[in-house]
Amino acid sequence: MTVRRKAAGTALIGVAPLALTVLTAVPAAAHGSMTDPVSRVSACFAENPESPDSAACKAAVAASGTQAFYDWNEVNIPNAAGKHKEIIPDGKLCSAGRDKYKGLDLPRADWPATALSAGKHTFHYKATAPHKGSFELYITKAGYDPTKPLKWSDLEAEPFAEVTDPSLVNGEYVFDGTVPARSGRHLVYSVWQRSDSPEAFYTCSDVTFGGSAASGAGTGADGGPEAAAPDDDQIEAAAGKSTVSHGGHGGDEHPAGDADKPVTQAAPADGADADDTAADADGTGNAPTADGTSGPAAGAEQAGADTEELAQTGGDSSTTPLAVGGSAVVALGAAVLLASARRRAVRRRG
Repeated sequence: MTVRRKAAGTALIGVAPLALTVLTAVPAAAHGSMTDPVSRVSACFAENPESPDSAACKAAVAASGTQAFYDWNEVNIPNAAGKHKEIIPDGKLCSAGRDKYKGLDLPRADWPATALSAGKHTFHYKATAPHKGSFELYITKAGYDPTKPLKWSDLEAEPFAEVTDPSLVNGEYVFDGTVPARSGRHLVYSVWQRSDSPEAFYTCSDVTFGGSAASGAGTGADGGPEAAAPDDDQIEAAAGKSTVSHGGHGGDEHPAGDADKPVTQAAPADGADADDTAADADGTGNAPTADGTSGPAAGAEQAGADTEELAQTGGDSSTTPLAVGGSAVVALGAAVLLASARRRAVRRRG
């Protein structure tokens, strides 16, 4: 083999692993939920969907089934695009209009709650797959009745806290807001609208104002159950029962200011899907797809529909093949340049 052929062969051999790595990268889904104050879905997941402690979570599981709570970080609408009030009907704010999470809409005054005070508060939002976007937090008006279905008109017209691209600390978005004065039981409603996708996420967090601190283990300031957020060990232990792609994308992969970078996960060497450990919700044995959905039943669900669609990391489904194609072209171009330079060096030595 000539020196020139060796040079070209070496360059192409170097390209092959790179091209393979690019082609096997898959996008991760974005997910999360409020953990301070604790969202309803997070509180019931933390209690254990199979045997929840509180009466409210028991009722929610009876209404929605356990899967909704194993998928605690997916109360979303894939193509919301800021049209939250237009597409989520009154009475279904906590479920984002999705039948899967209808148990979260149950009007009752005994949901696990977080004690809250007027003034500055530091909010925490668990991001199992973080991305750039904005948060808006609304609070219920004075006179709110938790025993009636939550309507948009029950919330103040303007958010009391707004933030864009907050810092990500240990896998949680952390930001401050000034809580208005209230008394008794209220609700904080959050909207997380991604800026790299039309997807949005929603949470309902029950809170109590006034009274003393928790009067006993598992008892909140108003005598009701105290909400607790799931810890990382709980989340990891239950990941196999979730139909949502976590992908291990926590705070360590996206430090503050870096949350907009595409998240990819390399396919295993044997070609198996990186999310094969996710549970098959419908019992068909279908392996999860690259975007975290499971089997052929996966589809689009919004505003009361029964199927699911998980928005991918930035852009739409055409983004990934375009990125792959572009990266492959760059890699091949680099190989050609390297081969050309080596040919010139051979000529000079000749």
